[in-house]
Amino acid sequence: MASPAPIPRPPRDTTGLRARLTIPVLAYCGILMAVMQTVVVPLLPDLPRLTGASASTVSWMVTASLLAGAVLTPVLGRAGDMYGKRRVLLLSLALMTAGSVICALTADITLLITARALQGAAVSVVPLSISILRDELPPERRNGAIALMSSTVGIGAALGLPAAALIIQYANWHAMFWVTAGLGTTGVLLIRWAVPESPVRESGRFDVTGALGLAAGLVCLLLGVSQGGEWGWGSAPILGLFAGAVLVLALWWRHQLRAKRPLVDLRLVSRPRVGLSHVAALLTGFAFYANTLVTAQLVQAPEASGYGLGLSIVQTGLVLLPSGVVMLLLSPVSARISAARGPRITLALGAAVIAAGYGVRIADSRSLVMIMVGATVVSIGTTLAYSALPALILRAVPATQTASANGVNVLMRTVGQAVSSAAVAAVLVHHTSLVGGLPLPTLHGYLVAFSVAATVALAGSAVALLIPGDPAPENKPVRTEGARSVADGTAMEDA
Repeated sequence: MASPAPIPRPPRDTTGLRARLTIPVLAYCGILMAVMQTVVVPLLPDLPRLTGASASTVSWMVTASLLAGAVLTPVLGRAGDMYGKRRVLLLSLALMTAGSVICALTADITLLITARALQGAAVSVVPLSISILRDELPPERRNGAIALMSSTVGIGAALGLPAAALIIQYANWHAMFWVTAGLGTTGVLLIRWAVPESPVRESGRFDVTGALGLAAGLVCLLLGVSQGGEWGWGSAPILGLFAGAVLVLALWWRHQLRAKRPLVDLRLVSRPRVGLSHVAALLTGFAFYANTLVTAQLVQAPEASGYGLGLSIVQTGLVLLPSGVVMLLLSPVSARISAARGPRITLALGAAVIAAGYGVRIADSRSLVMIMVGATVVSIGTTLAYSALPALILRAVPATQTASANGVNVLMRTVGQAVSSAAVAAVLVHHTSLVGGLPLPTLHGYLVAFSVAATVALAGSAVALLIPGDPAPENKPVRTEGARSVADGTAMEDA
């Protein structure tokens, strides 16, 4: 493994305006990334009419972003470790902004899907930002900043839906993408002004073969998962995609073990503290995502269904808004719990709270108040879990691999979300009834989906408790000739 390579730089003023705004600027970009993932959702019902494309083709506006984000997150994380995290962060935001501009200028579905794939690069914003915070902040400020950064995923998702719906309702649909393009440009300028380049780099050549292999394997896997319900789980294309994923990822795994500078250090992943954290991320991603999917569908169902509230997309966004506010307010609390009890306890507690939230949903999913309470409890658990995951990774990997390791962790959450989407869809399709001549999921189907998500959350809590105990607190970092010492970033050996 290459040793850390600090890049000398002049001492940075830690009390000036730029230094004080580093955390808010990175949090703004994380929220913007999550907003970008959700703004297209209110448009989906109208896009076939607006673009002249079929509903199945339009669905690729979501699928393309999902695939691109999953593929690019570990790749850009590794690039950040090698070439500079701030530099790659700017690239991710620039691609996201370029995607918004393209969407604002065209109604051609092919260009729109391509632009959404470009926006998928923004998923790497969170792991790159967390890595920058580790390199720049002293230990006493680090946990709170990382917890806030992790919470931006839920905050942005809760804000994006109602904001996009309001813009679409009162303006041309292209205006929504001009707004996001402006926000993205602002993010790029703020990063250039307020965020320093990390002095910690890893030397060596970028593993191009590993990047291409991982991309091919993930595309096959996630495409099969996301399209299985529509194409048929037993169809030749889906079976072929899964077989291809197994073959390609097996070859990729072999290559990573033999490569001198692998894209993903699998020997590091095999350590219980890292590997089990990734498993917990997958399970937590599954459990969290079911809440957003099911809540939106349930409250928009017509009142004739016997349980639906017939809410509009704007009203639905407002129902989910308290969840985002709670995540913002509780991020400091999760940091305090991690500081007092360790991040693995915070992760286990968060997953258990997610399961409790689904218990509320199972008990009562007819009352709007109880629906909001249940969804908010799930968000509380998500805040605890998502803030603990990067803290676990940062304690277990060398300073030169923090961005790539967190990128893999975010990838596991993405895979969990993709599997959750497919599982929820399969459950709801299996439990349908005709309402006004249209097939709609039954309330029992929603309750089954809640039960599945709760079970997965409890499994995630159990996995968290299996993670080896936290290492001793990190040493206080020191500066050497303008560069922060990376001695405090050396990975702790597993117990």
